[in-house]
Amino acid sequence: MSVLVLVELEDPGQGGAGLSVVAEESLTFARDLPGEAVDAVLVGQVGQPGEEVLAQCREQGVRTLLVTTDARLERYAARAWARVVDAALEASGAAYLLAGGTPRGTEVLAHVAAVHDVPMAANVVQVVQSDPLEVERQVVGGAVLERVGLGGRPAVASVAGHAVAPAPASDPRQTTVEQVEVELTPADLVAQVRRTEAREAGDTSALTGASVVVGVGRGVGGADRFAAAEAVAERLGGAVGVSRVVTSLGWRPHHEQVGQTGSRISPDLYLACGISGAIQHWAGCSSSRTIIAVNTDEEAPMVTKARYAVIGDMHEVLPALLEELR
Repeated sequence: MSVLVLVELEDPGQGGAGLSVVAEESLTFARDLPGEAVDAVLVGQVGQPGEEVLAQCREQGVRTLLVTTDARLERYAARAWARVVDAALEASGAAYLLAGGTPRGTEVLAHVAAVHDVPMAANVVQVVQSDPLEVERQVVGGAVLERVGLGGRPAVASVAGHAVAPAPASDPRQTTVEQVEVELTPADLVAQVRRTEAREAGDTSALTGASVVVGVGRGVGGADRFAAAEAVAERLGGAVGVSRVVTSLGWRPHHEQVGQTGSRISPDLYLACGISGAIQHWAGCSSSRTIIAVNTDEEAPMVTKARYAVIGDMHEVLPALLEELR
């Protein structure tokens, strides 16, 4: 009995050549499941994986890395990718199938679960018990934790971002590479990514991968009052994120929006400034490891949900924080 993990690569546009952080998190999480081995399947890169990928797999204790040779799979197509993952599942004999809780990971696993007529648990944060398998997952935008039983086989789940910190296996393996072949049909490729657009010039937010995010809401007061938030984010090596109302007012571009209709983030630190914390925004930031709220309203939902809170004007708090950081 083994665990199979669908892994993704870092964004090549950001200079990545290895596995993404969320892939390493998922492999770390996989070792908490019962089973004698962890295998991985990589779709989207055709042929032999790079040395960086193999080194990461060895460090994570991956027994076998399954790859594809069909060049059509370089473009993302959920149904086609799911066909490959399903073939890898059969080849590995895995009883458990995991992926990171990314849009692609979640969509591909949903296809596989439907084929096998089994439930899928999304945004899982921990294993509660292994026999029978029971997991805990985030629901209602992370405001509630739900326990779910996954008695069917394969047990299918996506892992919430930052549910665990990536950690090397205690017994690294010499990962072997095997090819998995699938006869794709035209129907498998009807819906696929044909073109990707570069980020807007000047877009340095990279919200989903930032370890620190400085969030800014209506409380900032205007489009010309983001300097302190930007300076703190730069000092901490992070990114600026904003609430929906900020983008609706035209103060910042939509690619910086955090929330149900924006990006879902999982940084180590989310510094939420002048944000009331409506449920739509909470849905995008609740996976943050630590949330610090800065707000003049001590009853604001973000203040009551945050681990720490500073009751005060962000335009006084942030400059003082920046001075301390310097």
